[in-house]
Amino acid sequence: MSHLVLAINPGSTSTKIGLFRDDEVVFIKNIEHDRQEILKFPDTPSQREFRLKFVLEALEEHGVAPTDLSGVVGRGGLMPTIETGGYVINDLMKEWITAERGGSHASNLGSLLADLVAKEAGCGAYIYDSVASGRLPEIAAITGFPEIKRKSLSHVLNSRAQSIEFGKKIGKSFEEMNIIIAHLGGGISLSVYEKGVLMDSVGDDWGPFSPERAGAAPLMDFVNVFHESGINKRDLKKKLRGAGGVVAHLGTTDIREVEQMIHNGDKKARAVLGAMCYNVAKAIGSLATATFGRIDYIIITGGIAKSAMVTELIAERVSFIAPVEIMPGEYELEALAAGCLRIITGQEAPKVLVAIDDEGIGISEIVANGH
Repeated sequence: MSHLVLAINPGSTSTKIGLFRDDEVVFIKNIEHDRQEILKFPDTPSQREFRLKFVLEALEEHGVAPTDLSGVVGRGGLMPTIETGGYVINDLMKEWITAERGGSHASNLGSLLADLVAKEAGCGAYIYDSVASGRLPEIAAITGFPEIKRKSLSHVLNSRAQSIEFGKKIGKSFEEMNIIIAHLGGGISLSVYEKGVLMDSVGDDWGPFSPERAGAAPLMDFVNVFHESGINKRDLKKKLRGAGGVVAHLGTTDIREVEQMIHNGDKKARAVLGAMCYNVAKAIGSLATATFGRIDYIIITGGIAKSAMVTELIAERVSFIAPVEIMPGEYELEALAAGCLRIITGQEAPKVLVAIDDEGIGISEIVANGH
């Protein structure tokens, strides 16, 4: 018996979906949304019905009814800190995401959309390898503010999938290598794995700025600029995620447009792109200290890794640490679908979020019957 799996991966201005029959692709579609339409919504969760319409239309275009689906899986968003792997989407998860208790991020829509589609389909709804998966060692979690601890927030899904694929290419398993992975997209995150174990990460709000994320900034200047400005919390969050970074400097989130500006002699565009790449390189260098400099490979992945200008600017600064492998694009839909297929065929038992402690750590249980 074959299984039809729908994978949903929301981005800031796009919704990528993939339909898979077992491990074969039926179709993949990148639904582009008008940025100005997206900006009309007060928050990310309120976009769910707007985006759902496009997902259902795409299925209908390919002659697929929701009831044909065996399972639906969405990219996991800013969850409490949880383990890697698959989770059943339940009310506690949806409440956390809808209230944006972990922060605002397009990936939050993954679970909400998967849940809505699965209800129409009458099948199971899951997330897989949430961006909040993985617990940092204590030494990496402590900050100068006792009330604030660093948590791992990175592109876990694509980083792990690309690392595993790279290992196959060179004949090594993920668990044999020490790898730094930089995922370059609308947001930029980095992580370092030692023999398959997450040792540290750099999230999109404390690391390099990106096409639409402000990234890290001097805290005293941040306080001085915004404390007296009267800006409310929601608008400030939008400046950090969605309206900061390259778009704040140059008015575009498209790195191809920035490259064209540079080719046309725009010195500001050259400086901004160079600064973004410089900050990515610095973050890679800092993560190398987590393994005492013992790094086997550096992987640069994500949509922006298609830019030779970007990858060359980064690689020339970090190649002294370890060989640099460029793996442009992402395989998140494939990784989501593969995880969901393992769950619905009983090869992997999903977990369920049963409670969240005061520090935002998710308490999970294995689902007894697998799904």
